[in-house]
Amino acid sequence: MNLKYFFIYALLIVSICACSDDDNPSPGKEPPVYDMTGFAKGADVSWLTEMEKAGRKFYSAIGRETECITLLRDLGMNSIRLRVWVDPADGWCNKGDLLVKAIRANRLGMRLMIDFHYSDSWADPSQQTKPAAWKDLSFNELKEAVSTHTKEILSELKSHNISPEWVQVGNETGNGMLWDTGKASENMEKYAGLNNAGYDAVKEIFPEAKVIVHLQNGNDNNLFRWLFDGLKNNGGKWDIIGMSLYPEVETWQNMNNDCITNVNDMINRYNTEVMICEVGMPYSEAEACKLFLSDLITKAKAVANDKCLGVFYWEPQSYANWKEYTLGAFDNNGMPTVALDAFK
Repeated sequence: MNLKYFFIYALLIVSICACSDDDNPSPGKEPPVYDMTGFAKGADVSWLTEMEKAGRKFYSAIGRETECITLLRDLGMNSIRLRVWVDPADGWCNKGDLLVKAIRANRLGMRLMIDFHYSDSWADPSQQTKPAAWKDLSFNELKEAVSTHTKEILSELKSHNISPEWVQVGNETGNGMLWDTGKASENMEKYAGLNNAGYDAVKEIFPEAKVIVHLQNGNDNNLFRWLFDGLKNNGGKWDIIGMSLYPEVETWQNMNNDCITNVNDMINRYNTEVMICEVGMPYSEAEACKLFLSDLITKAKAVANDKCLGVFYWEPQSYANWKEYTLGAFDNNGMPTVALDAFK
């Protein structure tokens, strides 16, 4: 076995054995029933294998060590989101690492969203950097690279009998992706072409998967109208409009209201479904975060014709001191805060 992947495959073997007691009920005890259909209640846990290698463990509210995705399932989640990078320097979130986490989630019956960044590292509103191997490609070559990479990753999942329900073509692409070629403010047509290369590749491997175009600032209706009008006018394809929403304690009520207003506008304007793909709030404000999530989930479920499909927390399992990220929903002892009670 390639040593580069030895650890992540070892993690998979360990995780298969690290089930909660509910997965192996005692004689006479009925196993729990998990609802894996309908409204998606999920989490992006892409840091998970890296956290485990660093020695982080996860515990239920009563202090029982539990494999993380199992714990999230037991807290009421039914879906997992995983990012994938093209050639990350440290190997995390590459094809092999993605596969380990996807197998684990699939084994637990969780629904799956794959989030293509089309970068070697973070793609977000501040950076949409081409992978190093793609930086000198022409536009047509870049479209082919997007297609090839997308099909390679999805074909690997398919070979393990894993079928993602949703696939993001780009991450927080409010100004396009693969800059500068696909920067939407400079060339919307080329962004649409790159987007469509990803869309078509997804459909080739998984025709039933729904493709998401995902933007930041789900409360910003002007941003969403500008980007999706641009895509529509240039033949851009998508099945679902994805949103991120990261309020503060003082702003969550207004941001939730604005987000749901935007959700309804997207549905009516483009005849499309919507998914809230990322949410988060400071871990130190767990009670307020629970109120924020409960309100958002209730309002999202109430959207007409069930066209708001779900809500995903971004990396809730992050310890309060993990990589200086402060918007997780676990404490430094590896236990979930009350914020996640909103998913029950």
